[in-house]
Amino acid sequence: MDETITKTLDLKGLSCPLPIAKTAQAIRDLQPGELIESLATDPGAVKDFEAFCRATGNELMESKAEDKVFSFVIKRLS
Repeated sequence: MDETITKTLDLKGLSCPLPIAKTAQAIRDLQPGELIESLATDPGAVKDFEAFCRATGNELMESKAEDKVFSFVIKRLS
């Protein structure tokens, strides 16, 4: 990914709905076009972040898992 991540949230150990709620709160502070990365350990976060981006109109730029940590990079679009 060529773009710079503006903010990273460490949400490891939190269960649904906290990773989404904390990401939604933090994304409000970003300008359109800026990126936020959320790190979570809840396996349900994968579907939650996909649904969150569809519902809010933001773009899920990247979703990956490594060593039981899920990483989501979201671009604020509006």
